[in-house]
Amino acid sequence: MQFANSVSPAILDALYEEALCLTEATRAVFATAQGEREPGVAKSDELSDARITLSCEALRTTTRMMHAMAWLLNFRAYFNDELTAFQLRRFGRLPEPQDVGTAEERAALSADVNAVIDGSCSFYGRLARLDEAFHRGFEAEPPALENLHTRIGRAFAAR
Repeated sequence: MQFANSVSPAILDALYEEALCLTEATRAVFATAQGEREPGVAKSDELSDARITLSCEALRTTTRMMHAMAWLLNFRAYFNDELTAFQLRRFGRLPEPQDVGTAEERAALSADVNAVIDGSCSFYGRLARLDEAFHRGFEAEPPALENLHTRIGRAFAAR
């Protein structure tokens, strides 16, 4: 098994534990914010606009964390020999990050909600850097088929 230099089982376990905690915090803060009037939405005249913003941010943040969890689970499968390096490279890419709301939209949300949003963005950014480093490590090595073509070309050129 070829291990990526950028991700080790120890790093993966720490990231996985952090992701679980952040995912639970995301669930808790948005469940509370959407179920009650005050915790997630600051006082404003446009309560319905704030609720829409809250719902959009909940969806964005939840999606961001689910992409992170899927990425981490793919790496766990790789380190447990359940996925090959080829499968991980092909299917294990981290999607582009979800956008966040504008400053005006975010101002309508509570500090707890904004903290979870910022935490998920920061975590996702760290995973994105690891993902980029992992895939860059494989791009530096020519694929097996390209090596074969090179060897065949050299063999015919030597004649």
